[in-house]
Amino acid sequence: MKEMFAGRDVIRILDFDREELEELFNETDEMLRYKKGKIDILKGKVMALAFFEPSTRTRLSFQTAMLRLGGSVIGFSEVRTTSIAKGETLADTIRMLDSYSDVIVIRHSVEGAARFAAEIAEVPVINAGDGTRHHPTQAMIDLYTIRRNFESIDGLTVGVLGDLKYGRAATSFIYGVSKYRLKKLFLISPPLLKARREVIERLKAQGVNYEETEDLEGIISELDVLYVTRIQKERFPDPTEYEKVKGSYRITASLLKDAKKELIILHPLPRVDEIANEVDRTRHAKYFEQASYGVPLRMALLKLILAGE
Repeated sequence: MKEMFAGRDVIRILDFDREELEELFNETDEMLRYKKGKIDILKGKVMALAFFEPSTRTRLSFQTAMLRLGGSVIGFSEVRTTSIAKGETLADTIRMLDSYSDVIVIRHSVEGAARFAAEIAEVPVINAGDGTRHHPTQAMIDLYTIRRNFESIDGLTVGVLGDLKYGRAATSFIYGVSKYRLKKLFLISPPLLKARREVIERLKAQGVNYEETEDLEGIISELDVLYVTRIQKERFPDPTEYEKVKGSYRITASLLKDAKKELIILHPLPRVDEIANEVDRTRHAKYFEQASYGVPLRMALLKLILAGE
């Protein structure tokens, strides 16, 4: 199983089956012991970060993961400081990074940019988010967090709330969690932000018991997991469309009064105002725990891809 990760591109969560995800999660369990330490498994390896969009958690957790594995990191997080600002093409940038590094981690606003990079590069390419479609390592972290809080993802009732149309984290999470035998999946959003047709078709093909709804309050008592996403202004092609839906949902302590004791609330972060600060003090808040798994999971992924064992 581990050899199936060696030299592998990570473009979509859809490309990984449950057995592969379980192998990754088991490796992440092992990496938890090095969350604040170091292990020289990847000494001499170089990771290139090509971040064409802003990022805090994803970029820094990848960087931390590589350093804790004993490797080195190069790259950029601002396009204006690179030759791209002079007109260099994405293809040429990737070719250069390919010659400098052993793995490339790319974030880009254009859908398909990561796959395009993987077609050019000889080294493995990891998608750190492209356009509105895919953010595979975030979905892996999300699923791992659920696994850490419940004995199994199978049999759970899961709700995904917010921007299901433009949010790549939400879409990747839906794709990821649909690999499991859920009791039910609720897709909770304003009509303008409903999940795209290809996502719904995927759920139907997988035989997932799902329901689209606008009413969070009406189904909150059924949920084991509530995955909250912000409504991302920067993804909207039409600013007036954003104005119609901003602030559609807000999770408060009073909203959670009828929730199951075991309910966990996840959020890929950053949040704006969709989760009140008072929720942080409840037993349900797991989004900071979720974020903390970014380093060990990405350590596990890099180890499997570059060390192959």
